[in-house]
Amino acid sequence: MPLSTQPPGSGEPYLLVASLDNARHLSSLLRAVHFQDHATCFASANGLRVTVEDAKCIQANAFIQAEIFQEFTVQEESVTFRINLSVLLDCLTIFGTGSLPGTSTALRMCYRGYGYPLMLFLEEGGVVTVCKINTQEPDELLDFDFCSTKVVNKIILQSEGLREAFAELDMTSEVLQITMSPDKPYFRLSTFGNAGSAHLDYPKDSDLMEAFHCNQTQTNRYKISLLKPSTKALALSCKVSIRTDAQGFLSLQYMIRNEDGQICFVEYYCCPDEDITEAEL
Repeated sequence: MPLSTQPPGSGEPYLLVASLDNARHLSSLLRAVHFQDHATCFASANGLRVTVEDAKCIQANAFIQAEIFQEFTVQEESVTFRINLSVLLDCLTIFGTGSLPGTSTALRMCYRGYGYPLMLFLEEGGVVTVCKINTQEPDELLDFDFCSTKVVNKIILQSEGLREAFAELDMTSEVLQITMSPDKPYFRLSTFGNAGSAHLDYPKDSDLMEAFHCNQTQTNRYKISLLKPSTKALALSCKVSIRTDAQGFLSLQYMIRNEDGQICFVEYYCCPDEDITEAEL
């Protein structure tokens, strides 16, 4: 395969080299976090993390583990750069998104380091296309610090349960209210739209509930405009982990299985709506 050879260069070593037999595995995950034009990429021995933020209120991370790549080499402890995500997605789908059955676009990504472009070598049906995408200085990103010791409540739900909820609830509401409790209603989603209030309850022994670990009753509201981008990941996922910390910060971690049965994760962090008052609860 043409992409198995080392790309031509000046002889200076690449800090990052990553190869995939099917570029669609990467592009589908990146589309799940594509709600802003720019993203920050982190490469380490564990794999690739692509982070997108908006207004310091919501952060999305797509994780592609090193094992998913056919080749993944990082020469430093970590390699970080900022990139135009829209351009990257355009390049990854340069041969089109609807490949013929049995065909796929092979990808080789190479990055020399600070100041250099990200180079993409894409091959399909014997045709090789080379793309160079300028990289930028990475932004400082929010650290939501969602370590397990700070998690107050956590449930794991089959994704179809949450997909049905988003289909049934009134999305004219400005906020989605989430209640998690060791007692009834256990897990409740509420909206307050033009048609009035709507509530959807999930018992802790529901068939859709895979795990239920709630230590205290929490009710928090989140702007639906911030949560809507996460529905792209929800549509691809088979399970979702929903966690909150003591301040009400929300983590939605989506487990996504690609065409080859490999598992990847997309995680959204969202801050609670500060306008809520005790009287409203």
